[in-house]
Amino acid sequence: MSNHFELGLYTFAELTPDPRTGQRISPAQRLQYFFERVELAEQVGLDVIGLGEHHRPDFVSSAPEVILAAAAARTQTIRLSSAVTVLSSDDPVRVFQRFATLDLISNGRAEIMAGRGSFIESFPLFGYDLKDYDDLFAEKLDLLLHLRESEHITWSGRHRPSLDGQGVYPRPVQNKLPVWIAVGGTPQSVVRAAALGLPLALAIIGGFPEQFAPLVDLYHRAAAQAGHDPAQLAVSINSHGFIADDRQQALDAAFPYFEQTMNKIGRERGWPPMTRAQFDASTALRGANFIGTPADIAEKILWQHEIFGHQRFLLMMGVGTMPHQQVMHAIELFGTKVAPLVRAEIARRQA
Repeated sequence: MSNHFELGLYTFAELTPDPRTGQRISPAQRLQYFFERVELAEQVGLDVIGLGEHHRPDFVSSAPEVILAAAAARTQTIRLSSAVTVLSSDDPVRVFQRFATLDLISNGRAEIMAGRGSFIESFPLFGYDLKDYDDLFAEKLDLLLHLRESEHITWSGRHRPSLDGQGVYPRPVQNKLPVWIAVGGTPQSVVRAAALGLPLALAIIGGFPEQFAPLVDLYHRAAAQAGHDPAQLAVSINSHGFIADDRQQALDAAFPYFEQTMNKIGRERGWPPMTRAQFDASTALRGANFIGTPADIAEKILWQHEIFGHQRFLLMMGVGTMPHQQVMHAIELFGTKVAPLVRAEIARRQA
């Protein structure tokens, strides 16, 4: 595993109305903005872009691989990942084929971040029963991993017709298409990733991040028990944030969008509304949100690195449809100011 600490972005390609004006940009405009952001992210030296799969009116990314393929044609080096692929409600053969195709288009830059998904719209949409939530994921992940290993596959399970030696094409550039397991804090999901020897993407979007340290310890212990070298398994921390030249400016710019998005999800899930005081507290060093100046963000990434020893950090740059130029400036700060500080210090720690 490389000593290079990876920094990147992820997004769900939000299509929420502006909380100040009520205006909503078009889906086509939102995708154009996404491509501009990916191009800039690569120019400023970021390593990864992740795009989530969602089947809701407030996101445009129900087909992330198609969007990532368009981004692949505009870029040379940045890695292209889902964040996440809702594997439970998809067909692993099609998932493999789509990402293998993306890998060919991008000359070996595709990754799958597989998860059970934080939203459930895809289950009724594609005819799956939520009572099979965990069983679907386990079985489909098993098939996906078999598909990585061999061109012809014999496999049977409960939720998909059996395969009896059929070939699955095309094959990717990367000999083993990278598959990360994305988890939100469920110990069983962490143990599953460890047992399979797969890298772990841990979403920390609330609470105190240090509370997640036992999960990373569990991951390393379970990997060792399963016969995998924990030192060879990468961990990514994925969190929400926003960067501006001035701390107060960053907080004031981000809050209306965070409030709008989190309260909408909160109404669906029975959470109380988010207050400005809670939001501000979440941006402190020990909070979950990465909002502030480049120095603030670098300090927080390095503080968490002491806790988790992770190899990758992905930032959802803004929650909600923040103004494009503000996000572009934040990406520029992330690549030109935050990344050099973080990489230099982590390299020094590892020397």
